[in-house]
Amino acid sequence: MTSKSVDVLLVGAGAMSTTLGVLLKQLDPSLTITMVERLDHVAEESTDAMNNAGTGHAAYCELNYTSQNDDGSINTDKAFAINAAFETSLQFWSYLVEQGHLPEPHNFINNVPHQSFVMGEENVAFLRRRFEILSATPQFSEMEYSEDPDVLRQWMPLIMNNRDITEPVAATRVRYGSDVNFGALARNMVRYLEQQEGFDLQLSHSVEDLSQYSDGDWRVELKNGHTGEKEHIRTKFLFFGAGGGALPLLQMSGIPEGDGYGGFPVSGQWLVCKKPEIVEQHMAKVYGQAPIGAPPMSVPHLDSRIIDGKRALLFGPFAGFTTKFLKKGSALDMPLSMRLNNLKPIMQVGAKNMDLTRYLISEVMQSHSDRVDSLRRFYPEAKDEDWELSYAGQRVQIIKKNEKGQGKLEFGTEVISSADKRLAALLGASPGASTATPTMINVIERCFPERLATPEWQAKMKQMVPSYGQSLIEDGQLLRSVRKRTLSTLNLDRDYQA
Repeated sequence: MTSKSVDVLLVGAGAMSTTLGVLLKQLDPSLTITMVERLDHVAEESTDAMNNAGTGHAAYCELNYTSQNDDGSINTDKAFAINAAFETSLQFWSYLVEQGHLPEPHNFINNVPHQSFVMGEENVAFLRRRFEILSATPQFSEMEYSEDPDVLRQWMPLIMNNRDITEPVAATRVRYGSDVNFGALARNMVRYLEQQEGFDLQLSHSVEDLSQYSDGDWRVELKNGHTGEKEHIRTKFLFFGAGGGALPLLQMSGIPEGDGYGGFPVSGQWLVCKKPEIVEQHMAKVYGQAPIGAPPMSVPHLDSRIIDGKRALLFGPFAGFTTKFLKKGSALDMPLSMRLNNLKPIMQVGAKNMDLTRYLISEVMQSHSDRVDSLRRFYPEAKDEDWELSYAGQRVQIIKKNEKGQGKLEFGTEVISSADKRLAALLGASPGASTATPTMINVIERCFPERLATPEWQAKMKQMVPSYGQSLIEDGQLLRSVRKRTLSTLNLDRDYQA
């Protein structure tokens, strides 16, 4: 059995681990970092382009980020937070492009307007109120709104042309929305890391066992999936960025901070169209409203995608249920994750979320024609034969205890770190990769506080993310300044006026 020692071990080669690896290498080039991935290639699970929506989540079009309260008011807190988080990611990507560490932006990010579309008097009233609240702030001041069918035909011709307008319709638009190929982004980050001294990528390696030395270092036993050979790595800091696979690894670690956590896996499917005569009629990400009982990842949307220079249309996602935590995982993932400390929260969540259960069952039972019927709510002239089914990645929603000790289903992301700052894990799903930069900065703040407090790390962090330590929500002038730079650098909107 071979062995080696490193400063940092990253488990998983997706958006999160690659982002953390690049951040740390920028902060301290002398750090030795190993990244291990159980598959044969980088970013083949949730980060892969066809395994996610590719939406640069900025809350411009996602109506589930602005929930309506019982009294009719609209809660915008999540929208502001996600928008600021995505702006942070844009700053980091811009820095990497400017430094030559990432290729030309069109290789991983492209301008695709973000639009919301609703039908019916009640939904139109909601969208109007949402627009009035958001557009009055610097973060959303460029948002446009219309209830005029002629205007909407210009914004979304595929959706509006030949539509029988029998009920009110409305839409909002932000022209500098983005489509992000997170798989290409992660792979390019790894290419940069592989050019640095002290970095090692080990594909086809899975974690078999974990233990902690008396001095706090972690001993990680790995198995080569091709040869069966085993090796162990001693690391000062261990990060689980393995998507749905992070929960079993967290449980394997045995840290008390992971007690009580469970996972609820939700699968996804897309309808995909590649016919040029249809694809060329639509250049937007158009989000509608989720059916009652649907998880946030199932908000229906018709998306223009640009993947490796080729355009396509995706509609969905259609949710389903499987006990796998990863697309290329095992049906035993969920059963094997059940422990005495999380069984009660899991059972309580199951009992409280019957609407979700019924929704998932109905989604699984749909035929191809049923799915295209759903598409026709967006695109009335859709034909069954023009669309094919594609399977998306797995999303594992968090199950945890609330302040009363009762089971609670969470649809966001959450960083869990050990008290000794030697281990961190990322659990959860949406908004995922769009907020990888601020999420991984949070890991650094938690686990490297002494290093981050030094003038050298502070200066470097400000260089990578100029708004670091300041609020993009409260400081409108700062927001406009960083947005002007990122939209220009990433070719999302060179005409934006700060």
